[in-house]
Amino acid sequence: MSAPEETAYAPADEGEAAEIVRAAHQRRAKLDIVGGGARGGLGRPREGRERLATRRLAGIVFHEPAEMTLRARAGTPLAAIEAALAPHGQMLPFEPIDHRALYGGAGEPTVGGLVATNASGPRRISAGAARDSLIGLRLVNGRGESVEAGGRVMKNVTGLDLVKLVCGAHGTLGLIAEATFKLLPRPEAEATVVIRRLEDERAIAAMTRALGSPFGVSGAAAIGSGMGREFPRVFLRLEGFADSVDYRAERLIALLADMGAKHALRGEESQRIWRAVRDVEFLAEPRERAIWRVSLPPSKGARFVAALGERALSHCYDWGGGLVWLASDPTVEAARAVRLALAPLGGHATLTRAPDALRARVDVFEPMPPALARLTRGVKASFDPDGLINAGRMYAGV
Repeated sequence: MSAPEETAYAPADEGEAAEIVRAAHQRRAKLDIVGGGARGGLGRPREGRERLATRRLAGIVFHEPAEMTLRARAGTPLAAIEAALAPHGQMLPFEPIDHRALYGGAGEPTVGGLVATNASGPRRISAGAARDSLIGLRLVNGRGESVEAGGRVMKNVTGLDLVKLVCGAHGTLGLIAEATFKLLPRPEAEATVVIRRLEDERAIAAMTRALGSPFGVSGAAAIGSGMGREFPRVFLRLEGFADSVDYRAERLIALLADMGAKHALRGEESQRIWRAVRDVEFLAEPRERAIWRVSLPPSKGARFVAALGERALSHCYDWGGGLVWLASDPTVEAARAVRLALAPLGGHATLTRAPDALRARVDVFEPMPPALARLTRGVKASFDPDGLINAGRMYAGV
């Protein structure tokens, strides 16, 4: 017997979306939220037979260049946001990751997916994560009620910060309808200091020294041999006014001369490196490998990789070593090994890419202790009492 066909909805506005959710609530029907299709492989496999697509919930609600704020609807492509900001020399500060390199899809990253996943790139070490720039949002909860949190300025939060709570919840608390961001000026220039042939421990030491310097490093990453070159490389990014970048690059090279720093990349060459770091292009192939995103103290990153031994097929570091991207075999045994190696070090591991069958069998997100699991179920119930929206997307039964 064939599986029942899926039902898809594409509301034209927030009111219509709320009606769809209310109708699903009355039927106790599970709804999966679908954005631009760029992050469909993130999280546990979808459980719902009905889908709510945000593609028609698109458009910039307002952009106030003088106030450096922007509000957009959930289905707005990030490319449209970047195009609107470019003439004003502005940007989203957190450099959102584009998952298409990892998933090999042809979808379009959208505002809703960005907020749902707290998608943050290399600049997080200097500008914060997506949730740090998100200052307001509108949400349709599991009862079909519209909820607004935050506003148009940074200092607008009293009591529970719903904006921070919803950002990174993978759509499990409701449909994100609109989001408001604080912007930053786009840097006039950038340079990337390159250090070659440092193994993991020394690479992390170099990044730590650079980030502790007064030179304003906005990106610190390390990639292994075989990732574009036959030797490992450390990348340290500087951004700002051209004269300042030139001066700081010279001083940073001098600071790290004993570690092999000799030159800096500029212009498109530098930008290309950081797009690849942001989107984890170095690990995108072979496509059949599982990809893990592991956050832990930078001083423990190399120890974690070493503990995995041959289970770590390839890896690279971002955030000065505080973020480890790791490729493994797509097996339950490899997943157990990752969790076991991480347990004594502290940190969080997310199975970012894997076949549906594996994501259904193992913990995709870091397992929660019982007390936190109870709290998480309570928060989910307060927004979505019947567990209808993105059910089980992060944790089974939640």
